[in-house]
Amino acid sequence: MVVQTARRLFTTDEYHRMMQNGVLTEDDRVELIAGEILEMSPISSRHAACVNRLTQLLSLRMASRAIVSVQNPIHLGAHSEPQPDVALLQPRDDFYADAHPEPADILLIVEVAETSQDFDRAVKLPLYARSGISVVWLVDLQNDNVQTYSQPTPNGYSEIHQLWRGQTVTLQAFPDVSIPVNDILG
Repeated sequence: MVVQTARRLFTTDEYHRMMQNGVLTEDDRVELIAGEILEMSPISSRHAACVNRLTQLLSLRMASRAIVSVQNPIHLGAHSEPQPDVALLQPRDDFYADAHPEPADILLIVEVAETSQDFDRAVKLPLYARSGISVVWLVDLQNDNVQTYSQPTPNGYSEIHQLWRGQTVTLQAFPDVSIPVNDILG
């Protein structure tokens, strides 16, 4: 006999109420993906160093042209609120105090992966594509490369490039800004 179980999916409003009521706290390393509350992978020192490098590299190059948001939520509809490692956002005077950034606000998402590459490729990148995020970088620390994903479709990204040490990656939203892959990987 096969037993069918139903999954209870959460909305972003319910997710926020869980935080307001103390069911979830800021110390819980979770994110809402497609209605499910998922525990995030622990951050290794190598992962943290890469995020710190990206933060510095992007902050120096972008100055007042964009907001560099680090491991903060983005709102992708009624059932998803991931926390990418880095998001490059349209400038806003309130720095998104009134609401989390939405797809139209996002110039670039960067996910850094040391052990979560498969999850990022199978779950997060398709979610970003369906939401209309125009460009995502996946920094694959295990394979020592940076992958760029662009041209979102309902099924994922139609343009994918792999960049290695010795190459540079250019920001699509700012073609005058390039970053050496060596500087990202350290």
